Amino acid sequence: MRIGRLDQSGSTRAAGETKRTSSSSSSTAAGTAAAPRDAASIMGVPEPELTPNVQRALLTLMGEVDQLRQETEKLRTRVRELESLADHDAMLPVLNRRAFVREVSKALALAERHNAPSALVFFDLNGFKAINDTHGHAAGDVALHHVVSLIASHLRETDAIGRLGGDEFGVVLTLSTQSAAETKAQQLAALIADTPFEHEGKALQVGAAWGVWPLEAGMTTDVALAEADAAMYANKAAIKERAAS
Repeated sequence: MRIGRLDQSGSTRAAGETKRTSSSSSSTAAGTAAAPRDAASIMGVPEPELTPNVQRALLTLMGEVDQLRQETEKLRTRVRELESLADHDAMLPVLNRRAFVREVSKALALAERHNAPSALVFFDLNGFKAINDTHGHAAGDVALHHVVSLIASHLRETDAIGRLGGDEFGVVLTLSTQSAAETKAQQLAALIADTPFEHEGKALQVGAAWGVWPLEAGMTTDVALAEADAAMYANKAAIKERAAS
């Protein structure tokens, strides 16, 4: 029957078309799958363009970038070292005067903002000049290191110690009352006087006079340092008077 033949041939054509369509779809899918590979890139350069010359140039560039990173890190480390040197005494492991004054300012700001006073202690060594004159400046240097080590080992992490002059030192006792600071200063002075140090086989000793001044709201760093210094000299005079009587 014609209808039958038409149906059969139509089915055959349909099948052929279906097969061709399927093949075409497969080719399209394969092309689509291949597209990402064609679009792949390294550092923004498509893969087909990665000729040997381009690859060598990219490797050189990557090496230069890595070298710049290393040099930048070295510079950062050096900056940190210089900042540390700028804040520390040239001979002793304590803050220099400029950096210590900054710590006093921080304590005063804490008192101003939070009504949390701290205290400033001023130390001056007794007998230091005699050691320099009798045993030489090397012995004096040992004495300074000895005193700094004793004081620093009995302070908290929140406290600060700095060298204010030849044999003068300042200590900020954070969040300490004047009474507590005076007790602490007296203990440190006794520790210094009772702990000898050795130089060239000889046991030597120094003493320490001290003065305390509270770091309270409304005060300036200059006033605080001057008042603590004055309190220290009053204490030093009292020590000499007791020794003479």
